[in-house]
Amino acid sequence: MSLLETLVEQESRLVFTSFDNEVALALGAFLLDAARERSLPVTISVRRGQQRLFHAALPGTSADNDEWIDRKSRVVDRYGQSSYRVGESFRVSGKTFDADSRLDPDRYAAHGGVFPVNVAGVGLVGTVGVSGLPQAEDHAFVVEQVEKFLATT
Repeated sequence: MSLLETLVEQESRLVFTSFDNEVALALGAFLLDAARERSLPVTISVRRGQQRLFHAALPGTSADNDEWIDRKSRVVDRYGQSSYRVGESFRVSGKTFDADSRLDPDRYAAHGGVFPVNVAGVGLVGTVGVSGLPQAEDHAFVVEQVEKFLATT
């Protein structure tokens, strides 16, 4: 399975049954606990629509990580796909997101780390993401934690 196929499969499999403020806070806390346990230098964000419902920045992060999450979240909001999948889709087609998306790279970043929060029967309602690791690791951490979180709810 190619990376792009894997990313598509993850999004089709990791779907919430519902998503409100309480679920967002629990999801954020779940990621925070896992990141602390591994001493990861990440910033964590969980949003519903444009509202940030959870935000935490662990040691080793900076305001730059906040900006990266915002830029990656805008990509998910616009395309309805993980930020990593959008970037990989451009790469597979022989293009680059920054040059070919016609979007301002100061506002949009198709780098791994922000994942769509899709609700069954509804679709995209928000985002969950991290910034602070290399993009593949940011993405892998979010996917791993969303998968574990959904298994407990």
